[in-house]
Amino acid sequence: MCKGLHRLLITGGAGFIGAELVRQGAAAGYEISVLDDLSYAGDLLRLSEAEGRFRFHRVDICDSRAVDSVFSEERPEAIIHAAAQTHVDRSIRDASAFIETNIRGTHILLEGALRHGVSRFVHISTDEVYGEIRKGRFSEDSPLRPASPYAASKAAGDLLVGAASRTHGLPAVIVRPCNNYGPWQYPEK
Repeated sequence: MCKGLHRLLITGGAGFIGAELVRQGAAAGYEISVLDDLSYAGDLLRLSEAEGRFRFHRVDICDSRAVDSVFSEERPEAIIHAAAQTHVDRSIRDASAFIETNIRGTHILLEGALRHGVSRFVHISTDEVYGEIRKGRFSEDSPLRPASPYAASKAAGDLLVGAASRTHGLPAVIVRPCNNYGPWQYPEK
């Protein structure tokens, strides 16, 4: 998961992707801390398989003081940032929560990571940042052409992560998965 690093902070750890990361990390013996605000798509039942093998903090990533407190208490070596507002149609109706969580929340986490000397920052993004494709495929070098407020907010988060890496030397990885599905997925997704 994060070779050589043992203390992981997983944001959005009660969400669909985050919970799978918690389950796998706990099974592999990592020391896991979970940060999640338990919004509409968060569900602690997803974590029942890993019960007793992680510490949970009910915190909104946009609350900089609470986030800093978690960093101080848990002293993570690596962050896997899976917390996000993720629904395209919801973002079209009202982009406010997407801008707040996916941009401002990512910024707050990056500041915390830099302030607390985190050794690795893994940002879970989306292939939506590339926009639409009618033929062919995207590559990591494809231009960002988001087609929804959700995708634009995730692209902005990606750019913030890239800037923190280049400007401050934060070791960071951006992952852009597509079409995730499986057990525990929130029904509207």
